Amino acid sequence: MTLDIVLPFSNGLFGVPEGRVPFNIESFLKYLLPAVLLYIAVAILVILPRTRFLRITVWPLVAWFAFRACTHVDFSNGDPLDIIVDANFTLSMFIVVIRALEWTIPSSPLRRHLRPENATPSLLMDAFDLVVNLRGIGWDWSHGVYIPRQTRPVSSRLIFCSYALLSAMVYAFLSGVDHVAIQAFSPETFTVLSGGSIFDPMLPPIIRYFRSSVISVVVALGIYVSLQAAYSFFTLVGVAIFQQDPAQWPPLFDAPWMSTSTREFWSHRWHQLLRRTFVIIGGWPLSVLFGRIGYVLGSFVASGVYHHLAVLRLNGKVEIWCMLVSFSMMGVAVILEHWFSLLTGRMVGGWVGRLWTTGWVLVWGNMMVDGLARSGLFGCSGMFDAVVASPVKEAVGWFVMTFDSWLYSRAS
Repeated sequence: MTLDIVLPFSNGLFGVPEGRVPFNIESFLKYLLPAVLLYIAVAILVILPRTRFLRITVWPLVAWFAFRACTHVDFSNGDPLDIIVDANFTLSMFIVVIRALEWTIPSSPLRRHLRPENATPSLLMDAFDLVVNLRGIGWDWSHGVYIPRQTRPVSSRLIFCSYALLSAMVYAFLSGVDHVAIQAFSPETFTVLSGGSIFDPMLPPIIRYFRSSVISVVVALGIYVSLQAAYSFFTLVGVAIFQQDPAQWPPLFDAPWMSTSTREFWSHRWHQLLRRTFVIIGGWPLSVLFGRIGYVLGSFVASGVYHHLAVLRLNGKVEIWCMLVSFSMMGVAVILEHWFSLLTGRMVGGWVGRLWTTGWVLVWGNMMVDGLARSGLFGCSGMFDAVVASPVKEAVGWFVMTFDSWLYSRAS
């Protein structure tokens, strides 16, 4: 069952309507700027006392102008391969709306306790920090968000920035290489926007799911290195240009491959950029009805809805259950681990926990990646494709296709 059946108006709401204007200075000023300014205005208000009524009043305007920007501006500028830019903008506006909604809740002002060295407290600078600070680093509202310990050199600002620049370059290169590798698994379907499944029904089940699992791991690595590249770039901008403290830019990940439980994977080792968003729209509401189980499941269901929005923006025919079920099952695993601890008095961990985590994430990760593949995501332009030289692309493509041919030969 597709979302179009459940919500007949979904294509008009989230699809790409005819007649949208290209992204340029005029469309920025007319459609995007009002949403951004209202978002900043709510951030300013939540830092000031006795502004809750104003925040509640302004929030519907934030939601409306964000929706208006998403449905009136074509951020791909007519290039189908750049539709991923359009999808990313939709997700960004979704986060803006939910964060502004969260800021209507506090009855007292939010407080910032970490600023650049020798910086003078400034209402406007605090507001700017708040609007881009998804993890709440240095703010009083970030309790419960796990922040990995700093692993980059902080002995001097120059060394830290040099490390961030090098990291951005290396991860950008790896991201481009990974995109080439993904497309090489199925040049007929993964290089076009119509997409295709990672499951080949012509293969025997064992080889079929082994191959799909390899593809899923490669995709997960691609997400990891792409986020690391972008985060390293923004770290460099924040510290070198805006003179922020390196402490405001702790690592984004904490070695996800070392996880010994699904709870550790999702709450500590994977990035926590959107944790608060998912808790606000899913965890808190369902916790009122179902307690801890509702909190956990609600947060993962919200994550599934969020990721389906991206898929839906790319291809409205991909079923909602791909993301909804797969992310919900991650919440089920966290709950099962909690029950195991209550029954046995032991935490899930060790090599058994690592096998359990790898198996569970891989099984349901196959469903996630299949949804992404069938949406045509892999056929979109890669953010860092241009940094990979043609000889490297050819070598990576040859290696992947040779491996894939070997797998198919095992099936004959």
